[in-house]
Amino acid sequence: MSLFRRVLIANRGAISVRIQNTLACLGIPAAVVYSEADSAALHVLGAERACCIGPGPARESYLCATALIAAAQRMHCDALHPGYGFLSENAAFAQQCRDAGLVFIGPSAEAIRKMGDKALARGIAQAAGVACVPGFDAPATHEKLRDEARRIGFPLLIKAAHGGGGKGMRPVHKAEEFDAALQSAQREAQSAFGRDEVLLERLVQRARHVEIQLLADSHGAVHAFPERECSLQRRHQKVLEESPSPAVGSELRRQLQAAAVAIAKAVHYEGAGTIEFLLEPDGKFWFLEMNTRLQVEHGVTELVCGEDLVEWQLRIAAGEHLSESLPREARGHAMQARLYAEDPENGFLPQTGTLRSVHWPTGPGVRTDPGVTGGAVLSHHYDPMLAKLLAHGRDREQCRQRLFQALRRCVVAGTNTNIAWLAALVNDACVRSGQTFTHTLAELRISTDAPSEQVAWAAAAALALESPATTSHGNNGPLRNTLPSEGLQGFRLGGGAV
Repeated sequence: MSLFRRVLIANRGAISVRIQNTLACLGIPAAVVYSEADSAALHVLGAERACCIGPGPARESYLCATALIAAAQRMHCDALHPGYGFLSENAAFAQQCRDAGLVFIGPSAEAIRKMGDKALARGIAQAAGVACVPGFDAPATHEKLRDEARRIGFPLLIKAAHGGGGKGMRPVHKAEEFDAALQSAQREAQSAFGRDEVLLERLVQRARHVEIQLLADSHGAVHAFPERECSLQRRHQKVLEESPSPAVGSELRRQLQAAAVAIAKAVHYEGAGTIEFLLEPDGKFWFLEMNTRLQVEHGVTELVCGEDLVEWQLRIAAGEHLSESLPREARGHAMQARLYAEDPENGFLPQTGTLRSVHWPTGPGVRTDPGVTGGAVLSHHYDPMLAKLLAHGRDREQCRQRLFQALRRCVVAGTNTNIAWLAALVNDACVRSGQTFTHTLAELRISTDAPSEQVAWAAAAALALESPATTSHGNNGPLRNTLPSEGLQGFRLGGGAV
C-alpha cells in the first residue's frame, strides 16, 4: 500500500527533481508547481501533474502559501513536501497545510517556530546541556547591544535572530565598526525575514563548521548520523561539503551526536533536521542553530550511510518507526560541490541566459543531482544553482580525486559557471590536506588558468560533441531526460560561451 495518494512538491529545480526520484521509487505519484518563468523547467518535464501558481517572482508564486495549498487540493494530493528554501521553515505555512487537511512532510509548526528563533533555540540548547557560543540574545536597544558588544569583546558576529543563509550577518572586528554593522545587519534582516532583531556572538576565528543530520519519528525515537563538515563557505554560503569530517574521531562524533539528539528531544522533533556546531581545534564545540528541514548537502550523508533521507521523511510523516539498524558511522567518504551559474572572475555575480548544452559526468562513485538541462533559461528570479555534484570513495583521497575528475568532465555551454573554480578548489592543498576552516575561503586565492585545466575542459567539450548531451535526475534515480546535442559553437574555461 502506498504511503500517500499523491504528494505535492512545493519547490522547484534540483530540489523538486530530487524528491521526484524518491517518490517514483516508492510508486507515489508526484505533483509539482511552477511559476510562469519555470514552465519548461526540468522539474516540470518529468512530473505526472503540474500546476502554474503565478508569475516569475518567488513572492508571487513559490512563496504564496494559499496558491500552494490550492494547487495541492486541485491535484488531489494528501501530502505536501516543502523541499528546502522557500517556505520549508515557515511555521505558519506548516500549520496552514495541516489545517487544510494535508500531511506536511516535516516537523511540527511549534518545533519550526522554536528552532527558527535563534535566541530561543540557544536557550533550548543550553537547557539541554549543550554549550552555545558566548554572546547576547535578549531583545535590546541599540545602546544595550553596543554595551553588550563591548562586554563580549571583539571580534564578534552580529546575526539576524530569525532566518539564515548568511543574511543579516555581519562580522565586527573593532568597536568603531559596530554601529554601522548593526544598522546594516538589521536592514538586511528586516528585508529578508520581516523582522530586524539580532543577537551577538563571539567570533570564533579558527573553527570548523560541522553538523549532525537527524531523523526523529513520531514515537520518540531520534537517530543521529555521522557528521558532515561544511567549513568551506563563501559569504556564509556553503561551497563544498563532506562526510565524515577529517577532524572528528569516534569519541568526538559520539559527543556531537549525543548533543544533537538532546536538542531534538527537547523540542519533541519529528522528521529530518540538522544541528549545526562550531568546532575548535581543541575539540570544544558550540551549538550554532538547527535547520528544521532537509539540507542541500543531505546527499553526502546518503552516500556514506546508504539511506534515502527523503524516503525516511515520507515514512516518518506516514507514522512509521525508525529502523534500529540505521548507521552511526560512515562507510567510506563523500563530498559534494555546488555548481552555480556565476562568474568567479567578476565577484561571483549570478548569470542569466539560455544554456546551449549540458553534460553531467557519470562513473564509479559519482552522482549528479541536476536542476537544469540543455535549453534551460536561467532566470534572475531564483538561486542560480545548476546542480549538485557528489562523489563517494573508499577513503577521502579516492573520493576527492573522483570529485575532481568529475568536475573536469562537466560541460555547461551558454553561461559562465563556477565549475572550473570548484575543480581548482578541490585540488588545492588546503582541501587535499583537510585543513579547512570557516575563514579559509576568505583568505584563499584560487587560480583556474592552469594549462592542464584548459586541456581537461577541451576534452570534456569534445566528449559532449561526440555524444548527445544528457541530463539525468540523479544517477541513482529512475527518471531520465535525453535531448539532442545542439553542438558547442564555442567553449571557454568555466563554461562560458565564446
